[in-house]
Amino acid sequence: MKMVMPSWFDLMGLTPDAPEDEAGIKKAAENIKAIIEHEMKNGIPPNRIILGGFSQGGALSLYTALTSLFSLLQAANNGVNKDIAILQCHGEMDPMIPVRFGALTAEKLKSVVTPTKVQFKTYPGVMHSSCPQVSASGRGDGALGGWFCLWD
Repeated sequence: MKMVMPSWFDLMGLTPDAPEDEAGIKKAAENIKAIIEHEMKNGIPPNRIILGGFSQGGALSLYTALTSLFSLLQAANNGVNKDIAILQCHGEMDPMIPVRFGALTAEKLKSVVTPTKVQFKTYPGVMHSSCPQVSASGRGDGALGGWFCLWD
């Protein structure tokens, strides 16, 4: 890739078959899990903790939630949080991560967790960025706001 930028872990490529920085991903997830543990020690119930992120942070949120020993929702016997609710948003004009890769991720997620709890939303004309249609407000509009209202 030959790009230098702050990140949670090293990226070797942006295709589904690119090698992954497994040690870096696991270390970053452990950092997130430490934050979750801190919040739980401060009285936040696990079912009130939401993980989210943009781009690499979103991928890390998925990995952390799916592999977490903390029962963020209700953990299945195999350690995967099968009842976790997932909202995945993707710009249809994303030049970095093609929308078809996002769709492949959503399909894989549906084979691992309760399929009806996985929502994959695409946004025409949106590149590798956020947009007002995704943003949450106190009124429950936008993808995030509506999603929060569904699972509260």
